[in-house]
Amino acid sequence: MAFSADELRVLRRALAIALHPTPLAVEEVQDCLSLADSVDEAVREAGRLRAFLVDDLGRYRAALPGSAAGYLELLQDVLAAGYEPRAEDLAALRTLRATPAGALLLDRCQGLAEQSVRARLTRTPAPRTRLLALPGGRCADDKPKPAPKEPAPKQPAPAERPVPKPSEVFPPRRRPAPPPSEQLAAG
Repeated sequence: MAFSADELRVLRRALAIALHPTPLAVEEVQDCLSLADSVDEAVREAGRLRAFLVDDLGRYRAALPGSAAGYLELLQDVLAAGYEPRAEDLAALRTLRATPAGALLLDRCQGLAEQSVRARLTRTPAPRTRLLALPGGRCADDKPKPAPKEPAPKQPAPAERPVPKPSEVFPPRRRPAPPPSEQLAAG
């Protein structure tokens, strides 16, 4: 992402304000908001570009081996945009490893895929701990059992409501009445 000289001035001022809060003039606030909007738009545009490149990459991959040169070039662009290679990319690169560029990209993508898997594994929550036996569990059968309590009086079960039909929950939409047609006066 590149900033213009004006945007860099605003960014520098915003960082200085963040470090040493001071009252701001209305113009400075507007400049900061404008810069934030510009950065947000650049991030959205980068996301759209990345989505386009990933879709394009899928089309090139589907057209392999005839599109090998374009696929390898596009894969490099998508990797530079932060794309994590998928299994189908690795499989496609294995078919292209006879070329020097294909072999080089295969090594790079395997390394990136391995890093991605390792990162996901470190984010995985720890497995649940096993429950320990509690007093009164299965091994308590040898001990004398307490006298059974008298059953509590049963309360009547709540009356079950009938399940409504979809037409009762979502009544059919009524079409709006057509506007009255204009009648031409004969005359």
